[in-house]
Amino acid sequence: MRYLPPFLLLILLSGACQEKAPPKPDTAHRFTVLETSAQGHKLDTVRPVDSAATDTFVLQPEQTFQTIAGFGGAFTEASAHVLGQLSARQRQRVLRAYFSDTGAAYSLTRTHINSCDFSLGHYSYDTVPGDTSLQHFSIAEDTADLIPMIQAAQDISGAGFRIIASPWTAPPWMKTNEDWEGGALKPAYYRTWARYLKRYLEAYDSLGVPIWALTVENEPLGNNESWESMHYTPASMGRFLTQHLRPVLDSSAYDPEILFFDQNRDEEMLQWARHFYQNDSLQQAVDGIAIHWYASTFKWFPERLQQVHALAPEKHIIQTEACVDAEVPHWRDDAWYWRKEATDWGYQWARPENKDLHPPYVPAYRYARDIIGCLNNQVQGWVDWNLILNRQGGPNHAQNWCVAPVIADPRRDAVYFTPLYYIMTHFSRFIRPGAKRIALQTSSPRTQSTAAINPDGSLVAVLFNPSEETVNYRVKTPQAAGNFHLAPRALQTIVLKPEKS
Repeated sequence: MRYLPPFLLLILLSGACQEKAPPKPDTAHRFTVLETSAQGHKLDTVRPVDSAATDTFVLQPEQTFQTIAGFGGAFTEASAHVLGQLSARQRQRVLRAYFSDTGAAYSLTRTHINSCDFSLGHYSYDTVPGDTSLQHFSIAEDTADLIPMIQAAQDISGAGFRIIASPWTAPPWMKTNEDWEGGALKPAYYRTWARYLKRYLEAYDSLGVPIWALTVENEPLGNNESWESMHYTPASMGRFLTQHLRPVLDSSAYDPEILFFDQNRDEEMLQWARHFYQNDSLQQAVDGIAIHWYASTFKWFPERLQQVHALAPEKHIIQTEACVDAEVPHWRDDAWYWRKEATDWGYQWARPENKDLHPPYVPAYRYARDIIGCLNNQVQGWVDWNLILNRQGGPNHAQNWCVAPVIADPRRDAVYFTPLYYIMTHFSRFIRPGAKRIALQTSSPRTQSTAAINPDGSLVAVLFNPSEETVNYRVKTPQAAGNFHLAPRALQTIVLKPEKS
């Protein structure tokens, strides 16, 4: 035995008798961190690490911004038709993936009034010319597959979801060119069309499908008359809305949110917003503006979004449509969504000076980048396009093929959840309706990020790393802190639940 001097022995004994300091709480384990990446992660759990952090993300719930309306996708006749071709087991699987609390938990959705390009063909609810009394009005076309799909989703959804309804066109007999594509609503039929929309709300509500919001017209500037459309100017939409649609709805039992414009986030968005919000009667007649991303699926126009918000801070800004288009969907090829530098349809017609708005870009990045960019610039809701399509990107009677987050092969009764589905879930499951976006300070130059506080008090941050390098970061909130890794080419959602009292 080694000899210890008496003074050293005394020190050791006195130390052994002292009570040890309690361990510091491991606050990192209070976070739930989920990751989807090009490496193959799909909402996989990320564990805290002990390594030093180079980047920081500080959540500041005391500073809040817009209230979130939700995230989701669109019920179209095409989606309902594809879903209906699958077995009962696969139909349930798809709907649970989108609407259950353990799936994407979609909370904000959209559907079409009359037919759209993602219908099996042209149709309206009243095909009898001159039927101003709407005696022949019927939504029977929708009861075969579209409404049953919505009702099945309602049965699965725990918290429920809101529906935005949009007309692509009035019946041709109400229009100046008497055609499905192009033309404008004849002034003589303004009141009939307003009553038609009220009848639609009544019919859907009677089947247990209430409509939360109504956009006056999908893409009122037109689509080169390639499929269903009907043109408005800001002035003509304003007249229809204030003199006909609002009075008809005000005299009824239905009071949906009314959204105007419903087209691209470009200079015309700002022009329409100025027309409506700088006119007292028009501003009082609307609850917000609806927007699409097709002016650019790469840039989200933050300056213009902030300008629109500044014109009417109390009004909604909701993105009602987005998709990866001009591509036939790739079947069970996850790498394509992270690797292929796809262009969008705008690249074909954009002027040379605008080609930068439509560059080749990774499809998965488009969604992550755009949703975060929109949230950080006062957008309250973000709605994807079709919920499910077939391997061709349809059906679509205009051959306007698109990609959906879920692709199906009905002949084989097979379903493919693309990486886009998981990216949507990073937002929709964890940032809930009624949440408020909060301030987030970061030192990270390589990432995009956003954060929110939910009605239940939980804090959520979403981080996007498009770089080829791992980001070693520290996340801080007023209650906890932790160190984590964010993989290259990856999206993470961080959740901190409130402490139970």
